[in-house]
Amino acid sequence: MIRVLIADDHAVVRQGLRTFLDLQADIDVVGEAADGEEAVAVAAEHAPDVILLDLVMPRLDGIGALRRLSEVAPGARVIVLTSFGEDERLFTALRAGASGYLLKDVEPAELVRSIRTVHGGGAPLSPAVAARMVEEFASGAGAGRAPADDLTPRELEVLRLIALGHTNTEIAARLVLSMRTVESHRAHIQRKLGRSTRAELVRYAIDHQLLDA
Repeated sequence: MIRVLIADDHAVVRQGLRTFLDLQADIDVVGEAADGEEAVAVAAEHAPDVILLDLVMPRLDGIGALRRLSEVAPGARVIVLTSFGEDERLFTALRAGASGYLLKDVEPAELVRSIRTVHGGGAPLSPAVAARMVEEFASGAGAGRAPADDLTPRELEVLRLIALGHTNTEIAARLVLSMRTVESHRAHIQRKLGRSTRAELVRYAIDHQLLDA
């Protein structure tokens, strides 16, 4: 079972999400929160696997909650579920520890797939968000900042695909590699960059503007 926490300040949104997720055989909604402070407290109590987190909430907003959630529930993976796709919110959320970023117009079935994906180590992004990330970094915004010199061209390619939310299986198919080879590349990337999780690799790729290809 995938244990899920829903954090949103609108009761109707929380109820709608819970009603749909309760229909999934492999998902268990273990708690709800109406603001960031409550999200941190509920996460500490119930240790969810996945947290659906709104960004605009009272008392403590989503960005502030993200930073504290990494301390009280280090095993949880956070999907930001918001109405806002502005660059500042997007990149700040990813740097603060979000594993995925979805807009609230996401189809219910896609939301369920994203929960399963993030629980399996992926990094789901709404298509519009992924396109915006590629557009931003392909535009030359990173001019003058060199990529990680220690990574081979193939490792850079794997890192970019990881940062765009592809699973190991998808990367293997896209690059025509075996799963063992992809896992080996990922292990080398993590060792060279000193990063241990997929979310950290995503943040590294964004911070060092490696999504320009």
